[in-house]
Amino acid sequence: MNFDDQIHRYFGTTDLNAVAPGAMAAGIERMRVDLGLEESQGRRFALWALLFLLGAAPDVGTTFDDPADREAARDFMDMIERG
Repeated sequence: MNFDDQIHRYFGTTDLNAVAPGAMAAGIERMRVDLGLEESQGRRFALWALLFLLGAAPDVGTTFDDPADREAARDFMDMIERG
């Protein structure tokens, strides 16, 4: 998954500052739906991480069944918060 490609896919631009509030909410909702439907662990993690960066990630415990994925998500959150 390429970051810019994903941003463009959900928001129609790679410039998040140019996204209107309604379009941002709609893009985030589409991402959350795709996250729920995605079967690939890697793609699920990438979608969740992007949602986290946007302040809209669902809870780690309800998103990831695999304990290793939950731990990776928590590590990601810690890394971003320290960053």
